[in-house]
This record gives sequence, structure tokens and C-alpha cells, in this order.
Amino acid sequence: MITITINNQTKEISKAVSVEQLLNDLNQQSQGIAVAVNQSIISRHNWDQEILNDGDDILIIQATQGG
Repeated sequence: MITITINNQTKEISKAVSVEQLLNDLNQQSQGIAVAVNQSIISRHNWDQEILNDGDDILIIQATQGG
């Protein structure tokens, strides 16, 4: 088990996964979001290559419309 933090909430997952796999596991739509791991934005093209490690801090930001 590894422990990660997603939007300030601690979560345990069974194994190291990619950002893309995590989003799928969370049923998170990939359109209109940005993902940062340890305060570094991860390009959407690299989501399948960015493997999460124990202690990582993930921030998922949902774009909104309006002013």
C-alpha cells in the first residue's frame, strides 16, 4: 500500500499507479481539469507516464466558466 494526498485528503492505494490510472479509478472526467503532483503541473500527454509514489501530493483542479 502507498499513501497519497488528493486535494488535501489522504488516500491509500494498493500499488503505484499513473496519474491517468488514478483519474480512472476515481471516475474523474479528464476534460477541463489540470493535475499537479508535488506542486508541478503534469501535462495531459504525460499522465500515463507519471507514476505516483508514496507520499505524493496530488492536486486536481476543475476549470469553471464564469466571471
